[in-house]
Amino acid sequence: MSKVVTFGEVMLRLSPPEYLRFSQARQFDVNFGGGEANVAVSLANYGVEAHFVTRLPQNEIAETCVGELKALGVNVDGIIRGGERMGIYYLENGAVARGSKVVYDRAHSAISEILPGMIDWRKVLEGADWFHWTGITAALSQGAADACREAIQAANEMGVKVSCDLNYREKLWRYGKNASEVMPSLVAGCDLILGNEEDAEKEFGIKPEGFDAEKAGGEIDQSAFVSVCRQLMERFPRCRKVAVTLRGSINASHNTWGGVLYDGSTLWQSRRYDITHIVDRVGAGDSFMGGLLYGLLTYDTDQEAIEFAAAASALKHTVFGDYNRVTTAEVEKLIKNGGSGRVSR
Repeated sequence: MSKVVTFGEVMLRLSPPEYLRFSQARQFDVNFGGGEANVAVSLANYGVEAHFVTRLPQNEIAETCVGELKALGVNVDGIIRGGERMGIYYLENGAVARGSKVVYDRAHSAISEILPGMIDWRKVLEGADWFHWTGITAALSQGAADACREAIQAANEMGVKVSCDLNYREKLWRYGKNASEVMPSLVAGCDLILGNEEDAEKEFGIKPEGFDAEKAGGEIDQSAFVSVCRQLMERFPRCRKVAVTLRGSINASHNTWGGVLYDGSTLWQSRRYDITHIVDRVGAGDSFMGGLLYGLLTYDTDQEAIEFAAAASALKHTVFGDYNRVTTAEVEKLIKNGGSGRVSR
């Protein structure tokens, strides 16, 4: 069994029921989620030995979160304790012409106050095949960015492959440095990079040639992203593969979805999915990364890997909550038979 270690913040997610606005809410649906935890849950669903590392306070809310992760098959032995609170985010689900909104309440969360040396990375990464982190963690604080750096350096020295989802979040870079100052030195230690055109531009000044996301709508020429992949690999010579998620936004309820994987010479393109009634798009990129890591660990070809990633994340759009609660069999069925939605009896 392959072992993958992920590191980042897991938060309490509070959202008004159905499609109510914040101003209409009199109660909230309660979930947990966060980029790297979402990846770990996906991998655990597929039978991978998934370890999630974070820092959480010692209280009942954190214990509930840890218990849920354990129930979903994620190894939580690497979680350390400290700090006063979990981060919270509020999500207002959009519909049709009204986009979703996120409000963060994560200042001074336990992981944002992490410091170098708190985690024994060599112990955590022992026997691991992959280590995964995201730009969200590096955006939380200098300490969190430094902890990422420690983990990446240890993984590089131990021969553990490193993956990163660039995940640019403008609202999070508030500790005196911006993404373009912090991310390049961290991404330099990565073997696999996932991102989109906005991530690449905001963090590294890399733009796709001849592409405008605002004008594209639901129609995206996948080949336009070869330039982004090529430029990322030139900027970061260690990187062996670059993946890009391709979302065509017709409206908040109707998106097209797919992805590409570039190995330096060939652009592998997934099937495009037409998702007409989105249930929850939060965590879609994480489900793509979880599917991609599984595909690269399991299948013989990059084409199979990118198809699994795209299908897994297409299914995530039908699942409420951050976590992608689907199985390998369900993903492979979608790849083979398409999404008829017929009742399984």
